[in-house]
Amino acid sequence: MHPLEAPDRLGHCFADAALLRQALTHRSHSQPHNERLEFIGDAVLNCVIAEALFQRLPGQPEGDLSRLRAHLVNQHSLEARARALDLGPHLLLGEGELRSGGAERASILADALEALIGAVFVDAGFEVARAMVLRVFAPVLTRPDVFGGAKDAKTALQEWVQARRKPLPEYRVVEVGGEAHRQQFVVECRVSAFNVLTRGEGFSRRTAEQQAARDALVALGVTETA
Repeated sequence: MHPLEAPDRLGHCFADAALLRQALTHRSHSQPHNERLEFIGDAVLNCVIAEALFQRLPGQPEGDLSRLRAHLVNQHSLEARARALDLGPHLLLGEGELRSGGAERASILADALEALIGAVFVDAGFEVARAMVLRVFAPVLTRPDVFGGAKDAKTALQEWVQARRKPLPEYRVVEVGGEAHRQQFVVECRVSAFNVLTRGEGFSRRTAEQQAARDALVALGVTETA
């Protein structure tokens, strides 16, 4: 049994071991790599989390549900779940990515987790993949703060600063990388009145801004975790 198949991790033993290997294979390493599995895993993940929110928050408006889902499936959240699974050491990376610390890179960890979800779905079907997602995401799905409010991080940070009559947070794109169809944005969030400067990454400027805002809320002591 692969360590990731253990009950305290994925909790699924693959009938087709090649799918597990593919899910862990970055495109810098070899073919077949995990991008196709990542594609289907992203769809399964969004569906499962949407269903969980729909069932657990009866009466919550669509906009709030959408914001909560975005919070739970963004790159930072996926990275955290991937680290909880100790996914990094099991990734198959090319030499360049290994040298540059790819096994610790948020985007690679997040993509690999989505690919694993996709691999479970292809290997065993939706219900097994659903159970796996709910098990992996249980630590965040059961957190009181997840269901205690649906404000996105930028809104929460702005309101917190405004309540103290201080200048609003400032956001600045400091880096744009990656290929044209999958750009990676790095954004700084500066809360000058409190000497806080954070950075967020994401596949859109908005996602990166939200991550930077979440980290700022942590730095300010407003929330305990991003």
